[in-house]
Amino acid sequence: MKKKAARKVAGTVLLTVLTAAALTGCTFGFASDPDDPNEVQEEIPIDMSVDTFTYDTSLSGTSITLLNSKAEIQVALEKMSAAYEEKSGVHVEVMPVTDGDSPYTKVVSLYNSGNPPTLSILDTTDVIALAQEKAADLTDEPWTAEAEGYLTYVNGRVYSLPLCIEGRGIIYNKAVIENALGREFDPSSVKTQQQFVNLLDELVNAGVEKPVSLAKEDWSLGAHHLQYIYETYNGTSEGAQEIIEQVKAGTLDIGSYTRLSEFLDMFDILKKYNVAKGDPLGADYDEMAIDLADGKTAFWFNGNWAWPNLEEAGAENSDEYGFLPYFLNNDEADFANRQIQASPSKQVMLDGQYASEKQQAAAKEFMNWIVYSEIGQQMLVKTCNIIPPFQNNPYEPADPLSRDIYEKVHTGGAFNASAIVPNDHWAVLGAGMQKYMADRSDRTELMETIKAYWAEQK
Repeated sequence: MKKKAARKVAGTVLLTVLTAAALTGCTFGFASDPDDPNEVQEEIPIDMSVDTFTYDTSLSGTSITLLNSKAEIQVALEKMSAAYEEKSGVHVEVMPVTDGDSPYTKVVSLYNSGNPPTLSILDTTDVIALAQEKAADLTDEPWTAEAEGYLTYVNGRVYSLPLCIEGRGIIYNKAVIENALGREFDPSSVKTQQQFVNLLDELVNAGVEKPVSLAKEDWSLGAHHLQYIYETYNGTSEGAQEIIEQVKAGTLDIGSYTRLSEFLDMFDILKKYNVAKGDPLGADYDEMAIDLADGKTAFWFNGNWAWPNLEEAGAENSDEYGFLPYFLNNDEADFANRQIQASPSKQVMLDGQYASEKQQAAAKEFMNWIVYSEIGQQMLVKTCNIIPPFQNNPYEPADPLSRDIYEKVHTGGAFNASAIVPNDHWAVLGAGMQKYMADRSDRTELMETIKAYWAEQK
């Protein structure tokens, strides 16, 4: 792979975490380095010659707004809206959520001012909170048939379009593993927690002293890690909600919950082999991407949103990166040891309160254009670099992390579960996880912290 000078990457966007992917709604990516004026961003060309989509000419001249909480696709969305306007005559203004702001707080403030966006890209919890009061019903829209399994229902109705699939797991750099061990690495050969430990020990013996990168950020620990205890209950969002309700009601003692002890067993393994074990809370997120790309480490627990970081560190689309599951035990039949988590992390909600009839019609056409037009399908994947949740979209993402998730989603290698948790879950319990990560608390204290958090949610 190409090696270029390691650069610090600016512009972390910390979003309100909804799903594991969180999310889960996960755009913890970094913008391109603004200090390099000579850097040329590669852009995948879009074939604009074929367009069989039928436009409603009566909507030409209509203007709508789109609130964007997925910062890394701001420029891409602007290009998409320009392409749509050229074809339809409908102007779509893409409004970014300011860095560090909560998308939910932003959209509520716009509603309070009487000037909400026509469309809003939000986390799933935000849609659930706002849907029945603010949103237009989209249940009968044609695109719902293309997104089976990825729709969010509120009292049996659909109020949002799933924009993208994001997934997470243990990222591996295949070349690092193979160079260290001197043999081919087959990711599917690692099927249990113990087999993963055996691989780690092999790498240590081969000179990769600390083969794991482990982020210290509370959003990573409190959402991407900890939410596995809900999502792996049975691998469904319904199951995640069921276990959350049991913990919240106190009918399940979190201390005796098998998935929590299994999760901590795996987290302890990642701690043991952590490249920053000596000072885990001093670990630098940017350096983790550099370490994985350069071969100092072989694994990094993260999601496909980390590709911009790896690319900045020198990784290329032709390199072999992919995901291992978050191994919870030694049962090869357990879905958690065979699949990674992947689910729709962002939703597009249509305003049903203030938007005019024409604006709603234009917004619905724009959503259908994304799903059904040849241009929209291409731009969703190639321009926005998104994993599409629509089964009719024939395009595959370019980067290896998204490609791996795309492949797993289409071959049964991913489970679709999103834990819908309060907005402060990642911050409060992420802080508890940081203490545990730094050995400033034990399992008992962490379990009590989790129990106390959910007791306050009644």
